[in-house]
Amino acid sequence: MKLFAVGSIFVSSLVAVGIASTIQAQSSGSFTGTVERVWEDGFRLNAGDRVLRVDSWDLCGDHTASYVSVGDRLTVTGEFELRDFDAFSITTSDGLALCRA
Repeated sequence: MKLFAVGSIFVSSLVAVGIASTIQAQSSGSFTGTVERVWEDGFRLNAGDRVLRVDSWDLCGDHTASYVSVGDRLTVTGEFELRDFDAFSITTSDGLALCRA
């Protein structure tokens, strides 16, 4: 009986790790789209099949509007945190990295 309990705990742990890895992989990525709106620390990106609320504070601080304009075609990489997409990088269609050197 003890061996069965230990085996069940081990298998359950492996399943939990696999599920956590899948969830993490789905919560990050890269999106390309057109900027629809800009505010001091973020912008709305229409990526065609979805619209993202991008949090750019870690890259641009409160100066996003100095780098990003409505109509810009951008690619963002990052991860979802609650309802925002936290940007790790923001790149123009020409390959120019915005906000950070």
